[in-house]
Amino acid sequence: MKYSYLAVSIAALLNTPAIAFATTKPVTENAIERIEVAGQSLNSQGLSVKDATINGPFGDNLALQDIARSVTPISKELIEQLNITTLQDVLAVSPNTYAASGFGAPSLPTIRGQLGELFQDGTRRQAGNNGFGVPLSFNAVEQIDVVKGAPPVLFGSSQRNGGFVNLHSKQASTEEHKGKAKLSAGRWDQYTAQLDYTAPIVKDKIGFRVSYEHLDHGSYYDYSGTKSDSLFAALRVLPDDKSSWDINFELYQVEFTDNAGINRPTQALIDHGLYITGQGVQANGSTVPAAGSIVSPTGLVNIDRSTVLTDPDNQNEATTYLLHSIYKRELSNKASLKNISYFQHLKRDEVAQNSFVEIIDGADTAQNRTELTYQWNNEQQTILAFDVRYNKVLGYSQFTTEADTPIDLTGPLSNRRIPLTDAQKARLVELRPGVFVSPGGQYDINGDGSGDFNLSDTTDSRSWQTGFAIQQDSQWTNKLRTSVGYRLDYYDVEAHDPIAPQGQTAASDSINDTLQSGQISFNYKLNTDFTSYGAASYNEATSNSMAGGNTLGGDNTISAQNFATENTLVEFGLKYAPTNSDWYADGALFSQRRSLRNRDGSNTGIRTSGFEGQVFYDAYPYWLSAGYSYIDARYDNSATGQDSAQIADAFDNSRPDIIAGNGIGAPSYTAFAPSNSQVQGIPEQSLSVNGSYSINEKWQAGFSALYTKSYPLDFLQTVKIRDQFTLNVNTSYAFTPSTKLRLDVNNVTNQDNWRPVFEGGYFGATLAFPELPINAKLTLTHNF
Repeated sequence: MKYSYLAVSIAALLNTPAIAFATTKPVTENAIERIEVAGQSLNSQGLSVKDATINGPFGDNLALQDIARSVTPISKELIEQLNITTLQDVLAVSPNTYAASGFGAPSLPTIRGQLGELFQDGTRRQAGNNGFGVPLSFNAVEQIDVVKGAPPVLFGSSQRNGGFVNLHSKQASTEEHKGKAKLSAGRWDQYTAQLDYTAPIVKDKIGFRVSYEHLDHGSYYDYSGTKSDSLFAALRVLPDDKSSWDINFELYQVEFTDNAGINRPTQALIDHGLYITGQGVQANGSTVPAAGSIVSPTGLVNIDRSTVLTDPDNQNEATTYLLHSIYKRELSNKASLKNISYFQHLKRDEVAQNSFVEIIDGADTAQNRTELTYQWNNEQQTILAFDVRYNKVLGYSQFTTEADTPIDLTGPLSNRRIPLTDAQKARLVELRPGVFVSPGGQYDINGDGSGDFNLSDTTDSRSWQTGFAIQQDSQWTNKLRTSVGYRLDYYDVEAHDPIAPQGQTAASDSINDTLQSGQISFNYKLNTDFTSYGAASYNEATSNSMAGGNTLGGDNTISAQNFATENTLVEFGLKYAPTNSDWYADGALFSQRRSLRNRDGSNTGIRTSGFEGQVFYDAYPYWLSAGYSYIDARYDNSATGQDSAQIADAFDNSRPDIIAGNGIGAPSYTAFAPSNSQVQGIPEQSLSVNGSYSINEKWQAGFSALYTKSYPLDFLQTVKIRDQFTLNVNTSYAFTPSTKLRLDVNNVTNQDNWRPVFEGGYFGATLAFPELPINAKLTLTHNF
């Protein structure tokens, strides 16, 4: 309904300068009747969060100031204005959402220094393993809600608790025919085409919507690119004036590149682009990259930032389809029902020349949640929810023989390739000709008391999650509102080895556990403009591997630690949402303790505290937003580990003029003792500023700027990413009310910026991701 109101408002603005109303004074004797005309322009451009309505996480139809959490709703207008095309782009408008590159294809958001969850229409989507997964298409998306902190009780126990993003699917219209065609072309042969159309089938009763997007992107980076197709279809049915049913379906197919960035991140590389040459050598003299290889430096050269760890012979593709159903019905003047159903199927196939393999032979997830809302009176409301989620994953993985640091990127492609030795193959299982993966369990073939195989994430697992939640919302006075919620989730999990070595009985195990979560919050209106709030939550979550599956450990059991990730949040904030003003602002102080899943499946406690704030001004012809975040992220007396302790491990000391190597060899996994050290890969401070100005009714110009404070790339803080900023500019011209041409120029000052490659800092001493240089994109949009 928000968008319908917005459309009417904009239409009124374009056709009449102001909406006026008249008030009259009584006519007195011998007086001329006087009419006073007062008015206020409808100036909103849909670029502020102030008038947003939030549906799903905490209930439905909630105003932003009534939610006791830090939230940034990003409307379709704001998505377009900020040129948001990936989850990383939300940093432009939502504080504390800085992310690693996710190997060039982020599949999860990063919020308050940790991976967050990805929801769509209130149900948790399948997503990547520690952020590395299938890219996300925004073809089906109309609004993005960014929420800080663990999911609330209505959404239930999940995997990641830094925060979450809830995507709202496009909705079909039952009232009008309308469509949009969009074409864009950018640097490095990046082309995108989208067609979106909606119309009523039976006016005011049934409507449909179809949206198709084709993406064919070349890349700045060597041997990289993305090709994808997304087909989205939606049906909206209004059986009567008390119910609605929205059904949508998306089919998404993508071929993309696993981009590990540039290895050997010394300070000289980060600051000056200087790369140490020399191929690593194993103890047996082989130059094939392997754990423990040592590099004798041969020189220091300026490396082209497009030269990254990719390979033209890598294969990486995925296909997924999703189905969502949302049924709402008003049962009485006090009771309402909402039923949400979701199903997703995913297949993925990646075989890389550096011996990395991740093959998801089929992952199916189904979920159904029923919510019953009962309004006892004007002051008391209860929401009851019953939730069932099923997840089944058959997947094969192999990452144990990867070795990035020994590779000299300036040499031939053969430097990057890792053909497996017979000894390595003996510790793996051949899935298909030439493709070796880890088994899904450990086996002692020679009877020496220790396992003879390498383990990764291979699994054939299924899980049932059954949850019950209750939330009580109370309006005690016209100023004070509280919300209390509790949820209980029961997990029943099985895991099997789908590819046991020949002659071995496949390992398997099962486990069940009960997890709890609770939340309490208050909102207090200081006056008509200011609302203060406080929130606290406790959440028990799970640790999972690719596609949400569960793996067997080295003892062939499902670790109970996978169900022992405790997360807490305390947050206090203030929201400014004046009724007769174009401004909105909020700020929050927070403290979160949560567990981070490590690459080996263990959990590391992390405690973060900080402040974040955002401000918006939206009144034609101006729009302005700014966001600031400060975060102190530290290990909570917890151990952690890295691929190598520091980059100097990879080198000998034969060229101390280049680097003082210590000759340990790399990669050489290093575990760090429990500490309260700063978490690597997260800037303590960031600042974003965005704005636009409509020069006239046809021509608009805007900008987006981001600054991040210096931060350590690795645990020992031997290498730092310095203070960085990025400035993007844009301008658009409307040739007609229906046709618009827009130019985006990104990184207009051509900064040599960097990001971490992987969440959690595991590759902090090994890899760094070079961000794109200056680039431009031209987009033509036609509404019909």
